[in-house]
Amino acid sequence: MRLTALSRFFSLGTCTLAVALCTTAPSTYAASAQDPALVIEDNDFLGPGGSDIQSTIPLLGNPHIKVLGFTVTTGDDWENAESAHLRRFLEFAKRTDIPVAEGAVYPLLNTPALMRLHEQEFGRIPWKGAWGGLGDGTTVPETQPALPKLPEGLPSTPAAQETAALFLIRAVHEHPHQVTIVAAGPLTNLALAIRLDPSFAATAKHLVFMGGLLDTDLMSVTGNANFASDFNMIFDPEAAHITLTAPWPAITVVGNISNSVAMTKAYMARITQKSTPVTRYLSQYISPLPMWDEMTTAIAADPSLVTQSVKAYMDIDTSQGSHYGHARVWPKDSAPRTQHVREVILVQKIDEARFLNSFMQQAHSL
Repeated sequence: MRLTALSRFFSLGTCTLAVALCTTAPSTYAASAQDPALVIEDNDFLGPGGSDIQSTIPLLGNPHIKVLGFTVTTGDDWENAESAHLRRFLEFAKRTDIPVAEGAVYPLLNTPALMRLHEQEFGRIPWKGAWGGLGDGTTVPETQPALPKLPEGLPSTPAAQETAALFLIRAVHEHPHQVTIVAAGPLTNLALAIRLDPSFAATAKHLVFMGGLLDTDLMSVTGNANFASDFNMIFDPEAAHITLTAPWPAITVVGNISNSVAMTKAYMARITQKSTPVTRYLSQYISPLPMWDEMTTAIAADPSLVTQSVKAYMDIDTSQGSHYGHARVWPKDSAPRTQHVREVILVQKIDEARFLNSFMQQAHSL
């Protein structure tokens, strides 16, 4: 059943901000303990531990959030390994009640060979995820390899029978205008859902995604080039373009700000002051990197964390040049709105202390 649906999916696959600062946070959810906000997280769940897996904690540990499911796409790792890592973590967290729907194994158009050609002409892409990590990617297979052994052990919980795109479509139609989609990996699953059901985006409530980095060329020279690389957009630019030009009621972009807070050994020591299966897992597999995806899910769960933002129109460059997969923004007056670019809220500052305190408390609650 799953292979039939996937074959149907993959047959489909063919700046400067001149805007005024907006210091108000995105609209908050009308959620309470009796009426939780509904969320689906779509991500490339590299594991064990690290930002991708840890992104589940601000959702699982928030009593005002109901997670309808997790959907998985290839990105930081191959999809089969990501799904297994996530399902194993949910076993540690005792949340195997939440379905994990496996999704896109490949981007719409991009391939390892095309990425290597792009690098030859326009320069090295620091992080290649499943297609070579921080290496050169020359030995990466063109097709998904068999599931490897996992350091934390294989999960006993199976994945959902439904594929990711169909799961997303069904969920938003069962709860029209109530479901926030949090996307912290490449946007392939969302693009497939949009192409299968043009009403999908408009029937959701809100898209919150990690990506859309802006003006990072100098940062790649003076800082960590990997942190300046917009991997989620670069891995599948066509999917990002399809997703960002769909009629979402609202879009929040957690881009450059996602580099501002990092997981550290000192902070992890605070988390592990309470010893639980989850905190021991987090400590064992600590990855001292920016908390990119954790920040994204935290903002989706609690938009009041945002203390400064700006509105702009955004799209992703799909032309075959040096800016392939890079974000571009416009003010309203000069945006090419006939091309269906949408207004987005770009997060610029958050309450970092509250974010870190909340994350620790949420980890302790699992």
